Amino acid sequence: MSGSARATAKDVARASGVSQTTVSFVLNGAAGHVSEETRERVRQAARDLDYVPNGSAQALRKGASRIVLLNIEGVPTGNSLGSYIRGLDAELAAHHHVLLVMHGHLSSQALSDVAQAVSARAVIDLGDAESVDDIVTDAETSFDAFSAQADVPVRYLVDRGHRHIATAMPDTPELQALAGLRGRLIRRATHAAGLADCPTLVLPGSLGAAEERLRTFRTEHPDVTAVLAYNDDLALVLLAAMRNTGLRAPGDLAVIGFDDTPHGALFSPALTTVHLDAEAIGRMAARSALGLPAADTIPEPARVIVRQSA
Repeated sequence: MSGSARATAKDVARASGVSQTTVSFVLNGAAGHVSEETRERVRQAARDLDYVPNGSAQALRKGASRIVLLNIEGVPTGNSLGSYIRGLDAELAAHHHVLLVMHGHLSSQALSDVAQAVSARAVIDLGDAESVDDIVTDAETSFDAFSAQADVPVRYLVDRGHRHIATAMPDTPELQALAGLRGRLIRRATHAAGLADCPTLVLPGSLGAAEERLRTFRTEHPDVTAVLAYNDDLALVLLAAMRNTGLRAPGDLAVIGFDDTPHGALFSPALTTVHLDAEAIGRMAARSALGLPAADTIPEPARVIVRQSA
């Protein structure tokens, strides 16, 4: 690195093309979920920049404990997250490891400090947008499973004649990690299907504000006939806003959620949703964190649970 400025973890992240969280985990030895290729790219960038971790970022003794950390800050609770954690916990337990789930607002440095304090074997961070991308794209089978969340409902809608599909995403910053990933996968799936641009309807949790956003969106995008919502809860906000503004599902807008939550079936119209084998993905994440092959842990294909809204 030129001059007297000392290289930082942010410099290493920029040079290696990953998130700062991933840099921290790799250099601290707690990156069992990250591919060897990415680890070496981070290590090489650190060497090129003469980066030296400071105090609390000293290398962890890999395997010194049998604890794996899972950070779920900003990830909404629901069927998929609960199933993911069950699968992760069960697979770790089968290999005599313990899962420690962390909530709350933690910086990458604070999370790294906790990992160091317990000598974590690995850290899986679902609370950081860039780190989520690093985790998913570094595991081919996991990426296929996440990708199916978008491919399956897009194909379902295309088969029913929809040519203009939008996404509905939350406007709360703490939900941006997985929401951003899901939105990108949906746009990729619509592009692969040869559809027009996939606009985004950003919805607040307040019903009154959601109604106003929906009116504006309909004026700006009158051709849209179907919406894939970030999750079931947001899909239900959309359905309620539609009802209050005189729109019908699926006649005016077909609506599909994600997560297959039980309360979606109780709404009128009952919510069409996407079911994901999150427990198997959790088991895969556990094996990846421990450096084990995926074996025969293959998730069942994502599927659309067909109800009345689409």
